[in-house]
Amino acid sequence: MQKEVQDKSSPAHQRMTWDALKKSINGVVNKVTIANITDIVAQLFRENIIRGRGLLSRSLMKAQSVSQSFTHVYAALVAIINSKMPAVGELILVRLLDRFKKAWRRNEKAALLCTTKFIAHLVNQQVASEIVALQILALLLENPTDDSVEVAVGFIKECGQELNETSAAAFNGVFERFRGVLHEGQIDKRVQYMIENLFAVRKSSFADFPNKLKELDLVEEEDQITHDELSLDDDFAVDEEADYFRPDPDYLANEAKYDSLRKEILGDDEEAEDEDADAEDDEGDDDEARKEMERQKALEAGTMTITDETDTNTVNLRRTIYLTIMSALDFEECTHKLMKINLLPGQEIELCRMVIECSSQERTYLRYYGLIGQRLCLINRIYQEYFDQCFAKQYESIHRLETNKLRNVAKLFAHLLHSDALPWHVLRYIHLNEDETTSSSRIFIKILFQEISEYLGLPKLNQRLKEPPPMPPDQLALPPKQRVDPYAGLFPKDHPKNTRFAINFFTSIGLGGLTDELREHLRTAPKRIMEQQHPVIPSAAHSSSDSNSSDSSSSSSSSSSSDSDSDSDSDSGSSSDSSSSSSGSSSSNSGSSSSSSDSSSDSSSDSESDRRPRSRSKHTRTPHRDSPRRGGSRERRAPSRDDRSNNRERRPASRDRR
Repeated sequence: MQKEVQDKSSPAHQRMTWDALKKSINGVVNKVTIANITDIVAQLFRENIIRGRGLLSRSLMKAQSVSQSFTHVYAALVAIINSKMPAVGELILVRLLDRFKKAWRRNEKAALLCTTKFIAHLVNQQVASEIVALQILALLLENPTDDSVEVAVGFIKECGQELNETSAAAFNGVFERFRGVLHEGQIDKRVQYMIENLFAVRKSSFADFPNKLKELDLVEEEDQITHDELSLDDDFAVDEEADYFRPDPDYLANEAKYDSLRKEILGDDEEAEDEDADAEDDEGDDDEARKEMERQKALEAGTMTITDETDTNTVNLRRTIYLTIMSALDFEECTHKLMKINLLPGQEIELCRMVIECSSQERTYLRYYGLIGQRLCLINRIYQEYFDQCFAKQYESIHRLETNKLRNVAKLFAHLLHSDALPWHVLRYIHLNEDETTSSSRIFIKILFQEISEYLGLPKLNQRLKEPPPMPPDQLALPPKQRVDPYAGLFPKDHPKNTRFAINFFTSIGLGGLTDELREHLRTAPKRIMEQQHPVIPSAAHSSSDSNSSDSSSSSSSSSSSDSDSDSDSDSGSSSDSSSSSSGSSSSNSGSSSSSSDSSSDSSSDSESDRRPRSRSKHTRTPHRDSPRRGGSRERRAPSRDDRSNNRERRPASRDRR
């Protein structure tokens, strides 16, 4: 067997070289891009692609079907190979045309779209003639259907610019056929919109669909070989035998011929590159030997540290934690087993993450996971810090979770909060306003607080939120004035817009009782704004109070003098009234007339007295409108008839005296 392998003309050696050729061609084709296409072509020519022409054709067609966005790159590669080896380029084109005909007969839309795109770019690279492109368009539009018109639209978009330059008359005829199909109206609305879009692309001279990129125009015009003899009506010989291994009796002679052809194509550059590659390999071997010696010395000295960058240990740890959680009967047994796992410093967070992930994967929330997290936090305070970090991470990426996972995660953290296993300062990560929340985060906050309210009740929850929570470790190092309230983002007071948003949110989820302080803050906000905009100056206020006191003293003095005058007048009026009353008793006949005149004069005097301003003394205090008047508790005595008559007799006399 070893002798057969060493014999280069033996079938075993040929089979070994065939397998190596197959792997090499597949690897080189899959690496091709716009940037490295010249290097890829050189690597392909170093391989015997005449012997492996079937492998190259199949590899190119498979790569193009998988990544159709690189079709123009594969077409440029075929054009370069076709300029040096036309037989290989012809075989690729023949196989594409045969694949198109099979897909057309089988009505395979996906295969048609893929194949026509490759053929269109080969037309752009002038490997295939425009006759083939026009035949394909005629076949697609002869009996138009939704699928055939869609394939035709995609095909002419890719090669329309090239067809317009090479055969403008046929190109215009194709668009007339598209216009006729559009006017017939027998196709779907979606396809009609595609045709209208095609006319817009034509109007822009196919600016978005150039025939060749500048970076891919690598073949000179005199070196281009176009296969004009191929037609869509021909029977193609696809040479399927070239895809499989066949022992070659003239293997050594054919290899020698290809070596000479390769040297002719690549020239002396290949030899120089081979020498450079050998030199680089030698240098690389020397560097590797030197590094290996240094590594051995470091291992012997014990100064070398080996770091696992593959996260194998982390994956194994997560697997162990998952199996422990799923195999336990209750949370106490699970926690006991989890605490026995040997964790390195910093791996405790993986335990918290696994509890959260296992809970989120359940169909409904299980209290089992909340009790595990609660027990871990109560056993070691370091788990509180790691659950705090997990809360921040989950809230930041909550929009990536599905609704069911989001609900389970929110209920898990609600359990940790209402059981006091997790400090309430974790709520500092929540900023409840319209700009910093999404629909997912608002659903998370809703489920979180509704779950806490269900366990604690609304009064107790409101009381807990009014109590100052323990400050996080990063805030304890700051001075008291620089510390931030952990609930400042949850109940924002920085802007009325955010305050209203928080009030409306909690009210809509049935927890409006938590917003009493926010409502009071929003009600008194205009007053505070006015005080900030118009502050009271102490000196001006003091001077104004002095002037007011002087004015009140002068007014009190004037009022006292006027009161003394009025008292003297009233005394004189009373004496005159007494005399007039004695005289009036003798004349009883004119009583009725005098009483009527007195009543009219009485009403006029009352109105005059009401219009006159009353001045108050200096020490008289104006009672508040809501406070009772002095002496208000006494009952007023209703005036008798004699008193009213005396008043009526007294007022005219006092008026005459004035």
